[in-house]
Amino acid sequence: MKPNDSYVLITDSAADLSPHMLEAMGVRSIPLNMFMKDNPAQPCELCGAAFFDALRHGQVACTSAANLARFRETFSEVLESGKDILYLAFASPLSCMYATARIAAEELQEEYPDRRIIVVDTLCACLGEGLLVHHCAEQRERGMSLDELAAYAEATRLKIMHWFTVDDLLFLKRGGRVGAMSAYAGSLLGIKPVLHVSDEGKLVPVQKVRGRKNALMELAKRYDAECTDKTATVFIAHGDAMEAAETLKGTLLQYGAKHIVIGEIGPVIGAHAGPGTIALFYFGTSREECQTH
Repeated sequence: MKPNDSYVLITDSAADLSPHMLEAMGVRSIPLNMFMKDNPAQPCELCGAAFFDALRHGQVACTSAANLARFRETFSEVLESGKDILYLAFASPLSCMYATARIAAEELQEEYPDRRIIVVDTLCACLGEGLLVHHCAEQRERGMSLDELAAYAEATRLKIMHWFTVDDLLFLKRGGRVGAMSAYAGSLLGIKPVLHVSDEGKLVPVQKVRGRKNALMELAKRYDAECTDKTATVFIAHGDAMEAAETLKGTLLQYGAKHIVIGEIGPVIGAHAGPGTIALFYFGTSREECQTH
C-alpha cells in the first residue's frame, strides 16, 4: 500500500522525539512552554546535559501547556494546505495539551468545514508517547486512513508499557509524588523508586529497590516478563545518563530484544523527573496487570 498523505500526524514535545526522528517519521510537533523559576519571562532553551546540569546546580524548571493560539496557528497551517489532522496528545492527567487541542479543533472545524481534525489522548508520556507516534507513523506509511489510524492509536495506547526509575527522589518530592521525609530518607539510603504510567495516564510508584543497579535490573525484568513482541522497537530514555541507558540496553539484548533506540528525556519530562532518570517503553498486554507483576 502507498503512504496516506491526505492528513498530517502531529504530536508535542512531551513525546521526547528528536528533530531527526520527527523528520524521518514525517511528524510535526507542538512545543510545550519551558522556563526557569527565577526567570519566568524568558523561555528556557536549555536541553540535554546543559539542562540537567542546571537542575543539579539548584535551578528549578517549570512547564506549561502550549496556549490556544499556538494550536490554532499550527492546525490552521495544515488545514490551509488542504490536509486533515490527527493530533496525538500528551497524557491528559499530566497536562492540558489535550483539552486545549480539543478547543482549537472545535473552533477550527467551523472555519474549515471541509477539513477534519481528530485529537487523541495518548495517555502516554516521554518516549512512551514517542513510541506510540512511531508506530502510528509506520501505519500511515502503510496506507491507513485518518479514521483507521485514530482507532489504531486508541486501541494501542494502553499497550505501551512505561517504566521509570529516578536517581534523586527530591525531584519527585517537588512534584508531589513522594513526601519530604520519604525523599530525604530514600536519598540517604540509596532507595530508587520504580514507577509506571497507569491506564489513566498517571505516574504512580510501584515499588522501591536499593541501589541504581538493582533498579535498572528491575526494569529489564519487567520487560522480560511483560513484553509481548520482542521483535518490536523498544525505546529507552535517559536524563543525562547515557552509561546507565547503555547498561540497560545490554541487559535487554540478553533478554531477547532485537531493536532498541536510546533517546534523551527532554526538559518537559526532565523538569519533574530530574537528572539520572531512566525510562523504558515497549509493547505489553495491560498496564494494570503489569503493575502487580
